[in-house]
Amino acid sequence: MAKITVNENKCKGCGLCTTACPKKIIILSKDKLNAKGYHPAVCIDLEKCIGCAMCATMCPDVAIVVER
Repeated sequence: MAKITVNENKCKGCGLCTTACPKKIIILSKDKLNAKGYHPAVCIDLEKCIGCAMCATMCPDVAIVVER
């Protein structure tokens, strides 16, 4: 099973990871803001993650790490 880690302070909430995820398990947090004032990305269901790393590949800020 894969593990997704989002560095919330690097994330600028662009949403590219949410569109890249084939399982649609990454969303932008609605109730959390990071230090820069952005809504960071969060994984809502790690059980469904296939470890493809498309989210990390699309992230322009290198805020996502996928471990297998």
